[in-house]
Amino acid sequence: MKLLSRYLLGAGLLVNLTVLAAPLNFDFKDPKGVNNATFKLDAPLEAISGNATGISGTVAFDPQAPAATTGKIVVATSSLRVGNPIQQEHMLGAQWLDAAKYPEISFTARELKNVKTSGDTTTAEVVGTFSLKGISKTLTVPVKLTYLKDKLGQRVPDLKGDLLVIRANFSIKRSDFGIMPGQAEEKVAETIELTLSIAGAAPR
Repeated sequence: MKLLSRYLLGAGLLVNLTVLAAPLNFDFKDPKGVNNATFKLDAPLEAISGNATGISGTVAFDPQAPAATTGKIVVATSSLRVGNPIQQEHMLGAQWLDAAKYPEISFTARELKNVKTSGDTTTAEVVGTFSLKGISKTLTVPVKLTYLKDKLGQRVPDLKGDLLVIRANFSIKRSDFGIMPGQAEEKVAETIELTLSIAGAAPR
């Protein structure tokens, strides 16, 4: 009986530890609509910059084990905006991004490398799959994750929970994703610089 009691106690402790160690699921569909990704192309004749706000996705993050972070961030192609209406039409049209045929741009995180955590902030290199215009490439992207416990209410009143802020800066080549390769490079740069600054919510 004593041995059984010890076994049950140990099993209960293991269950409790498992519950405590479970990752939190952060939803990046921001009700405030302030999450955004920005992009910049700096060609010899013209510089183009814009942003996208149609961001969604889910990231699993464990504050006790940030290296185990996984998830997927999605940007609605149609939400990309530039200041010039003609450039806007061309950008989303069939020759360039073809938003009607390829409605999503996404990054799926598979693993984190070179993870360093200090306080609530984790820096790492995230290895994952970046998908654009029907083409997927493996990328390694520097990322900063900031875990903000009990801060959801300060962003969205009347909600309790945690926030996870993701910041990343990286670049891609438009020719790698079939975006008019080799065309109009004096006005539309080959390199696209991307910046991500988003917050996800884990209500409770």
